Amino acid sequence: MLKGKNRRLDIVIETTLKGTDVIVIVHVEPQSYKQDDFHERMYHYFSMLYNKYQKPIVPIAVFTYDEKWEKNQYTMKFPFFHVLTFNYMTLHLKKKNWRDYIRSDNPAAAALMSKMGYKKEERVQVKKEFLLMITRMQLDPAKQRLIYGYFETYLKLTKEEEEQLMAEVEKLPEAEKIKEIPISYEEKGKEIGRKEVAIEMLKKGLNMDLIVEVTHMDIEEIKELKEQL
Repeated sequence: MLKGKNRRLDIVIETTLKGTDVIVIVHVEPQSYKQDDFHERMYHYFSMLYNKYQKPIVPIAVFTYDEKWEKNQYTMKFPFFHVLTFNYMTLHLKKKNWRDYIRSDNPAAAALMSKMGYKKEERVQVKKEFLLMITRMQLDPAKQRLIYGYFETYLKLTKEEEEQLMAEVEKLPEAEKIKEIPISYEEKGKEIGRKEVAIEMLKKGLNMDLIVEVTHMDIEEIKELKEQL
């Protein structure tokens, strides 16, 4: 039994390598602030997962902060002996150009565009391309709300920017489809919308702190929803 601080890993998935029957564990750890010992923490998580499952592990860190700090390796060594080198994959969103993903039609890429690298004057264009993406993908309402909720958490336009966006949307051939999005303008902020997002995130086993951040609901409300599932 491991002693010390309680550890909660954000996303852990068991799957198989494409084209094989090899079972692997995928651990995705989002990090929203700079932490100098993060690489050591990733090694702790890896050790706990391997101790529990005894299977190959693919560790991935997703950085959503603005700072450039990034490490993808943890080492333990002495002047007389090198004990280990632990590597993990990283995705630093601010280093990604949002324009590279607007034709991907990938739900995760659509949501994460809100934390990618863009200039202040591009904010309206980023959201317009996001709306076009989720229109093309034809997702069900629950998934649309989940993605939209995440996007809005990190890229929330001002009133003036929203007006500019709506003026540009009106000129698009897809204007009517965008207006039909269930979580769009007239429904934003409604309690029922937030609850549906929270329920969808709970079903996916996502961290409660992340659900609070995305939905702006009280954690006690989210706990009550979880008990009802």
